[in-house]
Amino acid sequence: MGIPAWVFFTVAAIAGVAGFILLATDRAQRSARNRERRRWAALRGWQFEETDHVLPTRWNGGAIAYYGTGVAKDVVAGSTFTADGRRQVYVFDHENNGKVNSVVAGVRCRRELPVIVELWLPSVPFQRDQMPDLLGPVGQRYAFVSDLAEARRLITPDLVEAAEEIGGDVTVVWLEDDWVVAAAPPNSSPARLERLLRDLGELADVVDPFHAESDTDTEGEVYRSSQ
Repeated sequence: MGIPAWVFFTVAAIAGVAGFILLATDRAQRSARNRERRRWAALRGWQFEETDHVLPTRWNGGAIAYYGTGVAKDVVAGSTFTADGRRQVYVFDHENNGKVNSVVAGVRCRRELPVIVELWLPSVPFQRDQMPDLLGPVGQRYAFVSDLAEARRLITPDLVEAAEEIGGDVTVVWLEDDWVVAAAPPNSSPARLERLLRDLGELADVVDPFHAESDTDTEGEVYRSSQ
């Protein structure tokens, strides 16, 4: 005895409703995250953009290499003070194929660093094509670097200590060009991102120290993704 046709229609209808609910829930979460990020930017006097296709192309390592270039969503741009002065910052949802994989936060240094250093949690399956060379454990993380000799000079006890403060929810921290960058979990709250930026600022101070009096005031800088 065959299965009645109405059973197939019922199953299809249930599946369609379930898919609609999931889509609606995802959109609601997205809208809530967008509003939260926008309020946070306004509170800090920072700038906000819905989408930026260029910003992720600044970097080639870390989460960008792992997930792919993707698109930056709900982008916050501004500057913040560290112990050594003011530094430029970015925060954005890193989206690939419609899915947010992480929240990328970056703090800019005043000079370009001589080596790419990626610090991965050991729990992450970080293997990928063209992975940098494995240097070894750095605190609780594993270091992969583009130049072993340069990395050994850069990775000091102060750098290890600063990296240890970043937290076990951040899958990767990486140094590339003139940036210190990290990938936090999706849906990270502004409070968590504030702490992350503070920790990244301390790491930037370690690898790129400078005097506060030489800092140029960049607060209120016009957002330009092509910089």
